[in-house]
Amino acid sequence: MKYKVLITFNLFKEYVNKVKEFAEVELWDKETPPDKNWIIEHARDKDGLLVSLTNKIDKEIIDSSPNLKVISTLSVGYDHIDINYAKNRGIRIGYTPEVLTETTADLIFGIMMAVARRIVEGDRIVRNGEWKIPWTPDFLLGYDIHGKTMGIIGMGRIGRALVRRAKGFNMRVIYYSRTRKEDVDAEYVDLDTLLSQSDFVVLTVDLNPSTYHLINEERLRKMKRTAFLINGSRGKVVDEKALVKALEEKWIAGAALDVFEEEPISKDHPLLKFNNIVLTPHIGSATYDTRYKMAEIAVENLRRGLEGKPMIYEV
Repeated sequence: MKYKVLITFNLFKEYVNKVKEFAEVELWDKETPPDKNWIIEHARDKDGLLVSLTNKIDKEIIDSSPNLKVISTLSVGYDHIDINYAKNRGIRIGYTPEVLTETTADLIFGIMMAVARRIVEGDRIVRNGEWKIPWTPDFLLGYDIHGKTMGIIGMGRIGRALVRRAKGFNMRVIYYSRTRKEDVDAEYVDLDTLLSQSDFVVLTVDLNPSTYHLINEERLRKMKRTAFLINGSRGKVVDEKALVKALEEKWIAGAALDVFEEEPISKDHPLLKFNNIVLTPHIGSATYDTRYKMAEIAVENLRRGLEGKPMIYEV
């Protein structure tokens, strides 16, 4: 008898077929995520859930699924799942770290370069027909990346990948983390020192109670007026109201964000009015190679969890 599995997002067809090799599958096949009631209704008799970051798996959903043995998420983060409650129920949790490390680091470094050198702004000027003079010495001046100081808050896999990239640009790298990492080629400093000395403050932390609104008004005021805030971790790490105020009052030079407190952001979000900010729609891991590898791991975690075997990556 096959297991019963609910896939709560529009997974690549070839990986849906892989799940069908070991389970009966119900699938949400629309781009927009299902609401909570749909998940509750369709998860009642399921042995496993295959979910994404857009699916909030809370106590109510878990309690409505008495047969549930495994939750596999196609993501490195798992703050959308009530981990403690699930594990207390004996439910195993799989996730997909490591495979997206280098890809996400590429994106973070890329948006950092884009905002400092005003690349997106320049592209917009060309497309809008606003480029009127061939060259002037003060046109679209930005900031160098090479030789500057990158301050990384959170020194996990992605932080380490950013250190390697920064060294290639001859950058000084400092970092703040809950613990000092002896094997990292960067200087450990306290948070206030990092904020005051960095040209680029880069966030690579998990979202948890200690990092919620870690970057708030008080900390934004400690940054250089020529510094940039770069966030490729979780949106709620930054107090967006404080960031808007910092940009309005020019406490910092700009920002680059791949993640937001609420996603997708609204069409009238106040961040959209600034030219000195680069905004991307949560695409840190969005390459063909990486997303397909994440899907492969998520499916394999699900299968192994259902069969009582060690997962590739288990919370």
